[in-house]
Amino acid sequence: MRDLLQIIKRFIPPYKFHLAKSVLFNLLHALFGVFAITMLVPILELLFGGGVEQAERVPFAWDVQSAKQIFNYYMTRVHEARGPGATLLFVGFVAIVATALKTGFAYLAAHEMIYIRNGVVRDIRRDIYARILALPLPFFSEERKGDVIARATGDVQEVEISVMSSLEMIFQSPLLILVTLAGMLVMSWELTLFVLVLFPLMGFLIGRVGRSLKRHSRAGQDKMGEVLSLMEETLSGLRVIKAFNAGRRMNEKFAGENEEYRRIQNRLMRRRSLAHPISEFLGTVIIVIILWYGGTLIIHGSGSLTGPVFITYIGLFYTVINPAKNLTNAYYSVRKGLAAMDRVDEILHAESSIREPLHPTRVDGFERAIEYDRVSFAYVEGLPVLKEVSLLIPRGMTVALVGQSGSGKSTFVDLLPRFYDVAGGEIRVDGVNIKELAFHDLRELIGYVNQEPILFNDTIYNNIAFGKENATREEIEQAARIANAHDFILQAERGYDTLIGDRGGKLSGGQRQRLSIARAVLKNPPIMILDEATSALDTESEKLVQEALDNLMRNRTSIVIAHRLSTVRAADLICVFHEGRIVERGKHEELLATGGHYARLYNMQNF
Repeated sequence: MRDLLQIIKRFIPPYKFHLAKSVLFNLLHALFGVFAITMLVPILELLFGGGVEQAERVPFAWDVQSAKQIFNYYMTRVHEARGPGATLLFVGFVAIVATALKTGFAYLAAHEMIYIRNGVVRDIRRDIYARILALPLPFFSEERKGDVIARATGDVQEVEISVMSSLEMIFQSPLLILVTLAGMLVMSWELTLFVLVLFPLMGFLIGRVGRSLKRHSRAGQDKMGEVLSLMEETLSGLRVIKAFNAGRRMNEKFAGENEEYRRIQNRLMRRRSLAHPISEFLGTVIIVIILWYGGTLIIHGSGSLTGPVFITYIGLFYTVINPAKNLTNAYYSVRKGLAAMDRVDEILHAESSIREPLHPTRVDGFERAIEYDRVSFAYVEGLPVLKEVSLLIPRGMTVALVGQSGSGKSTFVDLLPRFYDVAGGEIRVDGVNIKELAFHDLRELIGYVNQEPILFNDTIYNNIAFGKENATREEIEQAARIANAHDFILQAERGYDTLIGDRGGKLSGGQRQRLSIARAVLKNPPIMILDEATSALDTESEKLVQEALDNLMRNRTSIVIAHRLSTVRAADLICVFHEGRIVERGKHEELLATGGHYARLYNMQNF
């Protein structure tokens, strides 16, 4: 249970006051539970004889013997005054009060534990979501998206079901067992010591079954991650699957993964299902042995054990069995949940390859230039994507990056906001290495418009306002006008309050791109990165948006990735990328005159 203790140490401290109250209520629940059952002794003694009369009231002391004598004194008084029937009612009334207190404290303990359980699960979900946002893009390049989703959803839910739901049993059952064993020890120390010898054997047998549970549970959760990854790929590529008639092939692949998950779960559930039969069988065996040993003590008259006390002792022992079973079930659940927690921890404890400086240099704006100084980068070691690229981009300049796919253009711009870190060389903004800047400060300087617009399942208004807090309605509408989006927004069902669906699925490609541009316009950063920002627009919209972007870029530094060379003819500087290097740079006319890579690309597009 060392792993469970680690989880408790990590997540329980904010709720320690609630935990303390829960432990106190559980203790009172256990004490009144034992007291209620011990009421059987005077009832049985009244019915079968052998009761102890207490003529004089003894002073109260904090021990079991004085409490027993005081209770016997009042019972004797009731018996003398009212007879045995009234005495039974008196004892029964005391038992009812004790049971009411027992169940009341059980509810209060559960009430506090519910607060802890749901709070811890909320904290885990919050931490994993915050960690996903904080981890750099390289982490998600190496992990399958479906597996990350499985860890953030299914595994967190498994922790909730298996670990958090077991917390109540973990903090309740040991107290019930200990208090009940204390009561049994008072009744007969010989019999209780005999019971304590049998318990370790029971725990050993249960532990043998549970040892492999965590391993099989981890395998099941890994396989579920693969199933969800395949499901996510299917949803993303449904158009391609249908176009290539690959439905049968994908169905067979999914069926295979799903069948393997079923086999793993079968093995897991078979082991988990052993918990109840084993504990029930062992409990019955122990009861029989106790009956034999206790009966032997009574028959031979050894010790102070009497018939009524022995029957009550058996009743107390039965109350131990249920907490022991609950503890056993909790043990199995926790073993299963810890495997899920291990997978969650792989995200929570993931080392970030891109780290923020401990004492960042503060920047208030962009004044002079961006400088790439012999920058190199590789996604896979030994396969460089950029090779000692150097480029100076003064403030206010528009730089266009052109070249074949895979030549390094997108990687070049992704290094500036530190989506990835350079492998060699430096990138400096106003002479400061970007590794010395806080992520927030650096990225606040940059606006980004992707080739594939990234939108959220929210309103048009909120998608445009995404990059700027407290944006006014006027600012948002102005940004939409600049991006040539205002007119089509007004024609939507609810205007700016229209929901656009998952990834903007209710909009056309051109409309999605114009919202993405409007979002960047609203942020109004000094540096703009445009990754083929007009590629999804029709001819008329492209012209209007290109004019708006040209006006926007006059007063800021812009880096434009372009595949259609006609869109960058007016750029201050065109850089031609080829196999990770800038092989040509200059204005449109200059590059055409050289007859190099740029001229060949331009002539091919105008062929």
